[in-house]
Amino acid sequence: MAPKGKVYRGSVKEFPDFDANQDAEALYNAMKGFGSDKEAILDLITSRSNKQRLEICQAYKSLYGKDLIADLKYELTGKFERLIVSLMRPPAYSDAKEIKDAIAGVGTDEKCLIEILASRTNQEIHDLVAAYKDAYERDLEADIVGDTSGHFKKMLIVLLQGAREEDDVVSEDLVEQDAKDLLEAGELKWGTDEAQFIYILGRRGKQHLRLVFDEYMKISGKPIERSIRAELSGDFEKLMLAVVKCVRSTAEYFAERLYKAMKGLGTRDNTLIRIMVSRSEIDMLDIREVFRTKYEKSLYNMIKEDTSGEYKKALLKLCGGDDDAAGEFFPEAAQVAYRMWELSAVVKVELRGTVQPAGNFNDDEDAQVLRKAMKGLGTDEGAIIDVVTQRSNAQRQQILKAYKAHYGRDLMADLKSELSGSLAKLILGLMLTPAQYDAKQLRKAVEGAGTDESILIEIMATRNNQEIKAINEAYQEAYHKSLEDDLSSDTSGHFKRILVSLALGNRDEGPEDLTQAHEDAKKLADVSSNESSDSLETRFLSILCTRSYPQLRRVFQEFIKMTNHDVEHAIRKRMSGDVRDAFLAIVRSVKNKPAFFADKLYKSMKGVGTDERTLTRIMISRSEIDLLNIRGEFMDLFDKSLHHMIEKDTSGDYCKALLALCGGED
Repeated sequence: MAPKGKVYRGSVKEFPDFDANQDAEALYNAMKGFGSDKEAILDLITSRSNKQRLEICQAYKSLYGKDLIADLKYELTGKFERLIVSLMRPPAYSDAKEIKDAIAGVGTDEKCLIEILASRTNQEIHDLVAAYKDAYERDLEADIVGDTSGHFKKMLIVLLQGAREEDDVVSEDLVEQDAKDLLEAGELKWGTDEAQFIYILGRRGKQHLRLVFDEYMKISGKPIERSIRAELSGDFEKLMLAVVKCVRSTAEYFAERLYKAMKGLGTRDNTLIRIMVSRSEIDMLDIREVFRTKYEKSLYNMIKEDTSGEYKKALLKLCGGDDDAAGEFFPEAAQVAYRMWELSAVVKVELRGTVQPAGNFNDDEDAQVLRKAMKGLGTDEGAIIDVVTQRSNAQRQQILKAYKAHYGRDLMADLKSELSGSLAKLILGLMLTPAQYDAKQLRKAVEGAGTDESILIEIMATRNNQEIKAINEAYQEAYHKSLEDDLSSDTSGHFKRILVSLALGNRDEGPEDLTQAHEDAKKLADVSSNESSDSLETRFLSILCTRSYPQLRRVFQEFIKMTNHDVEHAIRKRMSGDVRDAFLAIVRSVKNKPAFFADKLYKSMKGVGTDERTLTRIMISRSEIDLLNIRGEFMDLFDKSLHHMIEKDTSGDYCKALLALCGGED
């Protein structure tokens, strides 16, 4: 069933000892008389390949003179009926039916058009066009032209030709030229040359485009997806993003579509059915593995939680198994991870904060503005926010001194007395130096009953040597104790050893050493499969807590080559609790620190209630380092802007101050 030379990655396989007449009879008996045996129907149909189902349809008509699909439609209802009937159609006819439904009647289901036309191979597109003509006696291109418009229509028509280049031989010169043309058509141009995007993304081969995207990242410092979001809009933007995602990894694209179909309230059953049916004999195993890796739960379990009855049973059969038990990466997931580490190792991204030193800065004038805002009855919070959030930390330190020199008063004490709640914590945090602020957060995490391990992990796993050393000094000065002593007395076991190692601020800072990276990866790979838990955690600690970031990127890349696992997956598989969380934080920080903080910000605001402590801490600590990068990653990961989510999730002066730090809407 797989193309020659390729391993079959579908979840539904041909049934051994298949007998079409026998299956036709079993289905007839399951629908005979009063009611129908739905269990028997779903067991049989989901365990036969599409080719075998078509033979059953023919046998059913020969034996009983009846149309099997018509009988199934009559006997079954709702979502279960749609799923079973979809399985009985040839793939091209199933796609044709989906597209016909998407453009029939009032309105168009653009998401369905995008999903099908962005993800299908040239041959699948040709088969779809022919099936549409055969089933509806209409021209698919003409129907799409009549139902869509603008650049969205143009790109759909290009994809509908099924003419994407399929030559695996890639020209380095053409890769560089295409990356340059895309940059000049978007980021470097007043307005956007959409035709260039359509031509390159609609015609070039997948392998070629993957290299173009890598080259684009190198020359622009940002992924192509971010440029598409900035330069294009509406359905055209969504279509181009879908094309890029499918080029990078079709399995990851469908994993994301499945997740979005089931997350939150309600289920998008049409999407769920379409994908489970269309990918069951192509790449469902890859989709399952990417799904588990990306969302930290199995596709099987999410379907189980989100659906019910025979519909659920049939979907689970198509899924083909539960991946929540620890298992191995499948090839495509490993390739995606490998490419990510390769790109991470070579691309130099400029980190940019949202708060810059104010021009024409005058510390004495700012001190006067702040004093006036707090003098007399009431407090002018707006004036305080405007000054504090629009000055760099170094300038704020000058204002503190000017305030004391001018008024003989402690600005921090005055702010504390005039402000309250979340706004007070935010403003007072901004007035501390970065090292003082981190030291204070660490102190709060360890003092009193209980320890907030998540804060210890976030700060200790993400700060560089210089920052760690400054935190140690600030901690000693403020609390007359060493940070290492407090961490040691408040934590235990391997978790304590990880924190103590990180607290030394002795991470290597030299360039990458490929020979050493291979040796380190070998240690991690050997220990991940053979050694005791104690030895495993010790070896991970000795490498993850001491090697430079460039070195670790190469180590993690070598690890994939040796094991077919991403190192994150290996950590999840063999470790637990705070040790696992600390190692994962280090890996994610090495991989993409802005994405790590974007994820933490999103989790602080999603769902009921807001984790204001985390939100405040990250907005303060990253505002002058990489908050602009975090904003970009936030948009890429969650399809919404950080600005918008803060605006929706917070209120009043606290919201106003956070938005000032955020620095703009994306």
